[in-house]
Amino acid sequence: MSNQREMADQFLAQMDSFANTMKQSVGLPLLLDQKTGVALWWDQREIKLRFLISVEKTRKFFEGLAEGKLLATRCKKSGKILFPPQVDCPDDPEDEAEWVELPREGELLTYTVIYTKPYSFGHYPDYTVGIAKLTNGVQILAWVRETDPKKLRVGQKVRIEIVRRQPENYLTYEIVPVEE
Repeated sequence: MSNQREMADQFLAQMDSFANTMKQSVGLPLLLDQKTGVALWWDQREIKLRFLISVEKTRKFFEGLAEGKLLATRCKKSGKILFPPQVDCPDDPEDEAEWVELPREGELLTYTVIYTKPYSFGHYPDYTVGIAKLTNGVQILAWVRETDPKKLRVGQKVRIEIVRRQPENYLTYEIVPVEE
């Protein structure tokens, strides 16, 4: 198999075939869970999900990406920096948040390679996700730009870069290891 999406498609085709056999014999697309024996309904309608989510309150974050900036919010009273940005301070709803630009340098705290991807990410090759701690203490979860995870190590110096993720062509940010 060339990728996991093809494997998932093949599995779904097999399940559809079995469900069709069940419908012909008993009139229902029921499957039995192999571990528990519980009857499961196999819905054969494919759902293609697209959604709209208002980002008006955090619009400045996305505008910042377009300007090459990585923005967060800071609660004015407590000074707590929130990333991903939030306009409502979690500790004090009366507190106002202000926009701040984050530093781009930090260190890699942890990482993992994603081999088994969600169906909608099946078109990507295996990828690495990590958490970086920036110089101001803010922690960021993002994809790591390194195809060989053996080259990564906890504590490694990294920087955050704004990139266009392909093939969708939208702006996002990645953790990039810094050569030492």
